[in-house]
Amino acid sequence: MTRVDLYRNVHMGQRARLFALATELGAADVEAVPELADRCLAMTQELREHADHEDSFIHKLLRERAPLAADALDGEHVRLDAAFIALDARARALPGTEVESRPEAQHALYLALNEVISAYLAHLYAEETVAMPALWQSAGDEELAAVLVAFRASRTPEEALTDLHRMLPALPPEPRTAIVRGIVEAAGEQADSTLASVCATLSSDQRDRLYEDLGVSEAR
Repeated sequence: MTRVDLYRNVHMGQRARLFALATELGAADVEAVPELADRCLAMTQELREHADHEDSFIHKLLRERAPLAADALDGEHVRLDAAFIALDARARALPGTEVESRPEAQHALYLALNEVISAYLAHLYAEETVAMPALWQSAGDEELAAVLVAFRASRTPEEALTDLHRMLPALPPEPRTAIVRGIVEAAGEQADSTLASVCATLSSDQRDRLYEDLGVSEAR
């Protein structure tokens, strides 16, 4: 039986978007770099907020039930926080860089972003291979599901939609369809518009597969 996993889906979305940002920044024309620097700042802000959410809704339970696992996660924060600060500093400084110095500033920002990715991947791995197994051993699925319910209740409709837009493109078809089916069924008379909104960040191939799995037409 598949256990409730508090990390898997959101982490897949984070990885996909971090990798995409690094690829874009590395290949960008120098004129596009200031906009990408802003996206780097938005990403570190998002990751900090995500950490706050985990502390509030997941890691409180982890500290109660598996304090050694919680300590292991805390050890990841030192490198991660330092990487965030370094990336933010590079991103904020870039718009004021002289034009002739922009290529080197771009590469320095690229390296700082990849340092964040390196530190963050280690953190995600610790959560997925240390924290989540510890929670599976110490808490039942009803209790873990209640964590997800509490988190979702704390989100505004706009925030919840943003969460889906960030996560769904990175998921395999079956879990993506299961998530969207539950949302659409709960939407009642707003099912059509809800489906369209949720699909906004999917590729055309992903959207076609989703509609096929849901048994609806593109015109719905």
